[in-house]
Amino acid sequence: MGNSNGKPVSFSDEVNLNHFRLLRVVGKGAFGKVRIVERKDTQLTFALKYIRKDEVVRSESVRNILRERRMLEHLNYQFICNLRYSFQDIEYMYLVVDLMNGGDLRFHISRKTFTEEAVRFWIAELGCALRYIHKQGIIHRDVKPDNVLLDSEGHIHLADFNVASDFTPGRPLTSKSGTLAYLAPEVYKGHGYGPGADWWSLGVLFYECIYNKRPFEGSTQTTLATQITKASPSFPITAPPVTMPCLHAISSALEEDPAKRMGAASFHSFTDNPFFRAIDFEALERKEVEPVFVPSSEKTNFDATYDLEELLLEEAPLEARARRQKPREPLKEDASEKEIREDDLYKMIETQFTPFDYTTAAYERYAGALDPNSSPTDWTQPPPMTPSQNQVDGSGARSIGRRSTSRRRKASGQPTSLSGSPPMPSQHPPLPNGQGSSPQSGTYRQASSSHSTKAKTPLSPYQASYNRQQRPTGTRKESTSGGMQVTLDEMGSWSELAKQDATLPADAKLEAAAKPSGGMLSFLGRKKGRGHSPKPQERGILGKEGARVVISSGE
Repeated sequence: MGNSNGKPVSFSDEVNLNHFRLLRVVGKGAFGKVRIVERKDTQLTFALKYIRKDEVVRSESVRNILRERRMLEHLNYQFICNLRYSFQDIEYMYLVVDLMNGGDLRFHISRKTFTEEAVRFWIAELGCALRYIHKQGIIHRDVKPDNVLLDSEGHIHLADFNVASDFTPGRPLTSKSGTLAYLAPEVYKGHGYGPGADWWSLGVLFYECIYNKRPFEGSTQTTLATQITKASPSFPITAPPVTMPCLHAISSALEEDPAKRMGAASFHSFTDNPFFRAIDFEALERKEVEPVFVPSSEKTNFDATYDLEELLLEEAPLEARARRQKPREPLKEDASEKEIREDDLYKMIETQFTPFDYTTAAYERYAGALDPNSSPTDWTQPPPMTPSQNQVDGSGARSIGRRSTSRRRKASGQPTSLSGSPPMPSQHPPLPNGQGSSPQSGTYRQASSSHSTKAKTPLSPYQASYNRQQRPTGTRKESTSGGMQVTLDEMGSWSELAKQDATLPADAKLEAAAKPSGGMLSFLGRKKGRGHSPKPQERGILGKEGARVVISSGE
């Protein structure tokens, strides 16, 4: 099923690779690559994550992939990299997710030093993302700069749920999953952990965005674990200095006790921290707060060599592989235990990696909400989900939208208003490591009016792309899991339905408006020259890497 074989495409069929136009490769993972694709009927662009089945089976990572696929089906939020489609063929599993043209935080912080205001905006949106997934009963377990993506407008999106896990309050997790440098002290101690582990990881990311290094380092896993369990990071003295509220916020996030840790103790402990208090979190969730840093639209915010690598080094690029796939050979009678085990894993993929289409899922939820008697599921009050409901039932049918009420996103579940927050203390909290206050760091800069709850005029709508036009006769519904918001009427088309998801990022339409020309190697000629005039300072950027100079280690 290639993209250039000239055969007509039927969009009434179950979603498959032939429904997409394959564009450039933008990333690489453990089991496959990520490339930009365009849906042929809607011209919306997405990111296609294609995963080799043989690699997943060989590493026995099948359950991780299936768990990620299942979780993503039930998540839909503006600060998450949402699942839009899933399908498989003989050789690959495919996850089609929101396209993020802004690159990941690792890409940016490894090249530039950012202002506290830019970092504060990222951490605030990430905090909202953690609050959302924890309400859905999910712990991410791998929060780090590599898994935080920026869209073209500068909003962050939490991605990669490969090691995420369901959790039940009162039943702590014990497995040591994730990236070692970002694991919380309670994970290393082995007595169990909960959502607070994600807030610790956010603290490590926070520190890294400010200092361009991690707070805990070790040449071996043992020494790293020792440093983390001590939970006593050093705070270097820099020029320009890091402000007191910022230092206090990082220190509060890297609190050893989860019960006292910022964000883990309560979401209010996060929003009411002096560093974040100036942000209107309700407006932030509505995307009415302007991002501080906006990725350049004239630069490639990812490693452009992936395109060239696929063209030159792969045995056959995805297009060719898709056209000439052969069915998997049946298991032989004298098969070894290893071969039998692998065959079982392949069958598990075939039966449990089910097709998903976000427009169909939204319509089914919408129809069920209109007529509760038409479905065995009570759409207004879904029954508690049992583990078997997460899987495919005996008939091969897929369960949609049956998460328990404890994991639903409530319609009124916005963050608590900050209007009643106590005033900012006149005396700043003590600086970690006993550092004194300097004239520069002793004064906290209030956010601009677009970020502050004290603005004299109400915030204007963020952009027209987020205030999607609604048909006069349409009806707006929100799925019980916080999913797609749609408008349907007698004149509505499925193409229009696909574009009306409230969480669909602007990037989905950007690529269609400015498609690259010149084929696969066109990225080589994208860099634009400029005159001899000095380059203007980008908003939110302090300077190149190392612009926040370390004067003393602070130990």
